[in-house]
Amino acid sequence: MDAFYASVEQRDDAQLRGKPVIVAWRGNRSVVCAASYEARKFGVRSAMPAMRAERMCPEAIFVAPDFTRYRAVSRSVREIFKRHTDLIEPLSLDEAYLDVTENKANLPTATLVARTIREQIRQEVNLTASAGVAPNKFLAKLASDWRKPDGLFVIRPEEVDAFLRALPVERIPGVGKVTGEKLGKLGVQTVADLRKLDLPALEHEFGRYGLRLWELARGIDESPVVPDRPTQSISAEDTFEHDVPLAETEPMIRRLAEKVWSASRKESRAARTVVLKLKTSEFKILTRSHTPGSPPSSCEELTDIALSLRERVELSPQQRYRLVGVGLSNFEDQEGDAAQAYLFPDAEIESDSGSRMNSG
Repeated sequence: MDAFYASVEQRDDAQLRGKPVIVAWRGNRSVVCAASYEARKFGVRSAMPAMRAERMCPEAIFVAPDFTRYRAVSRSVREIFKRHTDLIEPLSLDEAYLDVTENKANLPTATLVARTIREQIRQEVNLTASAGVAPNKFLAKLASDWRKPDGLFVIRPEEVDAFLRALPVERIPGVGKVTGEKLGKLGVQTVADLRKLDLPALEHEFGRYGLRLWELARGIDESPVVPDRPTQSISAEDTFEHDVPLAETEPMIRRLAEKVWSASRKESRAARTVVLKLKTSEFKILTRSHTPGSPPSSCEELTDIALSLRERVELSPQQRYRLVGVGLSNFEDQEGDAAQAYLFPDAEIESDSGSRMNSG
């Protein structure tokens, strides 16, 4: 879906159409949930601090998020998907993978399926969606972003090689700033450059991710579309610029709790367990958790629980910490079934590369 939350607001309020819209709560610690394309022209992006977004786009109209309404629209879109296939893997309220190798409407090509779905969304939901059609999930994801908004891009099997060769290596999933800089030092700017490095060299530089890089550079992605994979945990963490005592972690915990709460609003299930993670100056990992009688019902309640968990840390008040994290787990559906997962699974080996948002 194109700028989903903002587009829903513009659809439902004619006065917002054609104007820069930012979906976010106002406040020092608020972050942008979504920005209309009119706001994006000013550089506003999701997850950006709301105050920064306001400075970049003073004319923007701020709208408080309404996740109940967004989830309802998302369900309507999902029902359209189900007319065509049961192999639907949602990534969030506004994005999903569909395997249409066999489709219920017996349409002859995946491209025609995509066109039909986009038209049905336009007519029935009065919103636009962009689609990517390709032989696998990796390529389909790239294609879906290629002609946004309201676009359709197709990568046919015989076109994969030519499409990938000129692609900037930063477009590969997992290649962020640090990995991009490391590849740059190896002379890698494009996928064509990446293909010049053999598998042993990539594994030497990037460990297990080296194999993934080698495969994606050649358009190889065997991961299937997995329908109805439930979220088990959501967490966010950040490393302090300087180690701080426990008493000074409150502002960071509040900011991370808001990020986690915002991400959790995209889920149809509620999380029961709140987790606080700390890493000491000596790199010792501490986690504390609490499962209240009912799921946290607001960002304020989540924040209060996360802050209270600090009282269960029994180290000296002089102990200093280099990292803090906040998480939600033990997701529960309407029937009460719960799925639990250990948060921050890579905590023992993570690097201090800045803030992270994890969902699993």
